[in-house]
Amino acid sequence: MSRQVLVVLGHPCSDSLCAGLATAYADAARAAGAQVRVLRLGSLAFDPLLHAGYRQVQALEPDLVAAQQDILWAQHLVWVYPIWWGAMPALLKGFIDRVFLPGFAFKYREGSSMWDKLLAGRTAELLVTMDSPPWYFRWVTRMPGHQQMKRAILEFSGVRPVRVHSFGPVRSASPTRIAQWLEKAGQLGSRQSG
Repeated sequence: MSRQVLVVLGHPCSDSLCAGLATAYADAARAAGAQVRVLRLGSLAFDPLLHAGYRQVQALEPDLVAAQQDILWAQHLVWVYPIWWGAMPALLKGFIDRVFLPGFAFKYREGSSMWDKLLAGRTAELLVTMDSPPWYFRWVTRMPGHQQMKRAILEFSGVRPVRVHSFGPVRSASPTRIAQWLEKAGQLGSRQSG
């Protein structure tokens, strides 16, 4: 049975480097025999604001209902996005706020500080671009965006392992370097054989 892979493009622009990485990954995974779905957050119609927090239910737009179904369908989640100001773009954060809800991604246990991880059994990869050198992001700023997505969101919901691939610095990257990154994304996708 072929592997079910969901690629989530968290960059709002469809012609960004992130979009190219997502396409390279998805195309290679398909060529390797995986079933692949792609979610381009910039093309979805939804309000990224969780207006009342978790105090009241905010109805999900049809695109978010479909996104939840895609996440449940997937065995492997691939998140492709840039680091802006140390973390993910607002569009991706808003998507997670609206979709990774109690009862979908996790469930607190009554009378306990523990919780059930409702997305367990899935794995993930992060393909993350940044303008700073990856060594600087790791050792100087301590990877706040990577920690947020890996530990505070995905692992909290039961998704593991989560592998992180950093691409940067983008601002000064030559066309040759960008081509190497696109090739690397394709190599990662090709590992998702059936």
